[in-house]
Amino acid sequence: MFERFTDGARAAVTGAQVQARALGAPFIGTEHLLLAIADGGDAMASLLAGHGLTAESLRARLAGMGRTPLDADALKSIGIDLDAVRAATEASFGEGALDSPAEGRRGDKGHLRFTPRAKKSLELSLRHAIRLKQRRIGSGHILLGVLHDKEFTAARLVGEAGVDVGELRAGVERALTARAA
Repeated sequence: MFERFTDGARAAVTGAQVQARALGAPFIGTEHLLLAIADGGDAMASLLAGHGLTAESLRARLAGMGRTPLDADALKSIGIDLDAVRAATEASFGEGALDSPAEGRRGDKGHLRFTPRAKKSLELSLRHAIRLKQRRIGSGHILLGVLHDKEFTAARLVGEAGVDVGELRAGVERALTARAA
């Protein structure tokens, strides 16, 4: 399948790993593919920016999405002392044992795996290219793939930014078919 990818699509896939690593994620998700496309500087990045979806705004939105800090007081009310847990863990396994692996223990050279949904979105990019009767898979097809399912983090991120996902997908399709004509 990757032999059908344009340079822009390949840049989106490799850029997704860079984005995931920069965010400290232990995997590559649909959100990282979306970020890589937004940061790509091509027509799809411009289309996203036209909807207010720049790489910077998406990164900021992603940083706050789904991250609920542990409430030490709530945990203490059920008998869990968060500071004691951290101290005991660090005493047994060393300082920073509870830190994310992406924050240094794994290093920057390890390969990050794609989540099942990110893999599915790449498969869907091929299906969208075929549906649009296009032989090559571009960054626009990947964008259609990451926006295909409302359960994908990328689609939720776009929707929570106040952008109509259906309208954005229609715009992507118009751009892809206009370029092919």
